[in-house]
Parts: sequence; C-alpha cells; structure tokens
Amino acid sequence: MCAKKSNRGFALVLAAAAWSSAALAGNPISQRFNADPSPHAFAGKFYLYATNDQDNSGKYWDSTDWRLFVSKDLAHWDDAGSFLSVTVFKWARPDAKAWAPEAATRNGKYYFYAPVGGDKIGVAVSDHPDGPFVDAIGDALIDKARDANAGAEPIDPAVLIDKDGQAYLVFGTRVPKIVRLKADMIHTDGPIQDLVITGFPTDDPKKKYGEAPFLSKHNGLYYFSFSTGWPGQIVYATSKSPMGPYAYRGVILDYRPISTNHQAILDYKGKSYLFYHDKLLPGGGDYKRSIAIDSLTYNSDGTIKEVVPTEAGVKPVH
Repeated sequence: MCAKKSNRGFALVLAAAAWSSAALAGNPISQRFNADPSPHAFAGKFYLYATNDQDNSGKYWDSTDWRLFVSKDLAHWDDAGSFLSVTVFKWARPDAKAWAPEAATRNGKYYFYAPVGGDKIGVAVSDHPDGPFVDAIGDALIDKARDANAGAEPIDPAVLIDKDGQAYLVFGTRVPKIVRLKADMIHTDGPIQDLVITGFPTDDPKKKYGEAPFLSKHNGLYYFSFSTGWPGQIVYATSKSPMGPYAYRGVILDYRPISTNHQAILDYKGKSYLFYHDKLLPGGGDYKRSIAIDSLTYNSDGTIKEVVPTEAGVKPVH
C-alpha cells in the first residue's frame, strides 16, 4: 500500500514537471531579461545568443557578458548561462560593455562576433557552439579608430554566408555598413562600404535606417532588415545583390513599447521565424527586455507579411 502511494506521488511529480515544462513554451522565451537575439541551428539544436539584460544596472545597457539559450524544438528554451565575458578580449577598454552579438559556423568552427565598448567589434572562436570561446585574432575585427569608414558606432554585427561561400558582415548605427569577410571568418576582405537603401516613403520622416542590421536570403533574393530608430519599427529592403543597393519594401514588426528593437530571421526546414525583443516581463522596460519568437511568412511576390506579436509564440519544431 505504501509503495502504491509512493509510486502515485512520483507519477504526480512527473506530471507536474511535464506540465510546468509545457507552460514555459510561448513568449517570452525565458523568465530572465535578455535581448538582441542571434538565433542559429547548429549541430542538431537551436542556439540563441543574447545580450544579458538581467545583470545590467537597469539604467543603461551596461552588462559585461553574453547569455546563451539552447532548444531542441524552438518552443522550449534552456538557459545555458553566461558563457562569455568581454574580458576575453584583452584589447577591449576596461569599461567595455557587451552589446548585441552574432554567431556563425564554418569549417567545423564556431565564430562569435561581439561589439565591445561601442567602438570595436571582436571575434571569438570555439570548436563547439556553446564554447569555450577564445579571442580569434588578439585584436579587433572592426575598429573605429583604425578602419576607414567604420562609422560613428560600429555595433550590431550580423553575418551572412552566401551559397557561393562568400561571407558578408553588416553592422553600424545611423549609416549601415557592409564588408566582405575572408574565408577564415576573422579578417575583412576589401573596404568597408555604406549599404545603400532607396525608396523610403517621402511622407514619413520616421522611415530611416537606425540600427540592428540583419542580412538574410530567401528564394534567391537578399533581405536587409533593420530598426528605424529609437523607438523603431522593424522594416526591410531587398536586393538581387548582397552588396546592394536595397529597395525599401515595408514593415515586418511595428513599434514596441520600448526604446529599442532588434530582430533576426531564422529559416529552418521551409519555415521562417522572427526573433525580436519586447517589454514582456514584470519590471521590464527600455533596459530590461525579453526575447520573443513568432512565425514569419513570405508572400508569393517576395514581400513579407507584417508580424503580429503573440503570447503563444511558435509551435515546437520536430
């Protein structure tokens, strides 16, 4: 009799745990504050690299490490902890902050692109998507003081590796920048160029490039998405060439009730997903943000349907 009660109690605990796990699905992806999503399908799992808003002062974006979340199905995310600090870059300023990151993989290596201090972008490398990461070159990949046309604020890196193997890095606020990367993924190849966007609506002065550049490709067309400012919409432009020029096409995500917005698009097995951050948790706000995921749909003419944020998020991907 006691054994039966014990087994039943154990079953109830398991059921409660299963229910709790299911309840964690939906938006936001974590009960920790996190922002600036960089999502990837690496080595049979989904990896989401993020800015660590939980540990900032609440008065500025002044965290000094990056957070990692891992998922098997896109809907349920495990917190893998703060996996890298700005101190890995010995050349960074003592007061350097850990801002919006990016990651990429090539030749069995994983590369982590990290804006530090607002004036430099470093790159770290690892044999595994969750690290440990080490400084790849012992110097900045992009340096405002060193590199011509690096812009006023070289932050928000994003990487696209094209079908032909050529890699591109976009970054910057107020004026978007683009530069080719060498095959080693840790050196630039050629000059930094301004990425040109044409066709902004002339009747809307708020339609401009602000920050959060992201480069993606769908059905042979290149998509450059970005935030229009502070606060900003997430909008996009398209081109037949990765270097541009890009023609403005429309809005992906409308204004959110916070001062910044930052997005990424993940394509996986014929479906697309928009990652972004928002004010979603109690106590959240401009400096305490939360990452969310919703489905993204392309129309037959190549345009993107505007994404309406949901609480449910996305269905598990098997």
